[in-house]
Amino acid sequence: MDATESKSSASRGNSPRRFASALLGLLQGHIELFVEELKEQQGRTVTLLLLTGLSLLFALMLLFGLSTAVLIAFWDTHRLLVIVGLCLFYTLGLLTCVLSLLQRIRQAPTPFSASLEELARDREQLLP
Repeated sequence: MDATESKSSASRGNSPRRFASALLGLLQGHIELFVEELKEQQGRTVTLLLLTGLSLLFALMLLFGLSTAVLIAFWDTHRLLVIVGLCLFYTLGLLTCVLSLLQRIRQAPTPFSASLEELARDREQLLP
């Protein structure tokens, strides 16, 4: 009886250790995946912000130059009409961009979707 008790207590001791080891392995895998996705998101975000800023800068410089050229061309005849027309054009462009931006924000994919899918799969496997 002593031998069977020592075997069952040894197997009980190994079971929690195996479970803890498996749990730590799962956690480590999830953390590594999360870190990789975070690095990818950070790189994409920095690149997008830089390109967006430069695009805005050059677009504003072009817009200013073209507006000045149109205003100079019509300065003697229809200067107020040209100014109002340019303002209406800019307002229409602004509204179009803002509406498009809001639509894209609402339809954006969930960040860290791969990590969330992996957690859901693990939850399904661990729970009966």
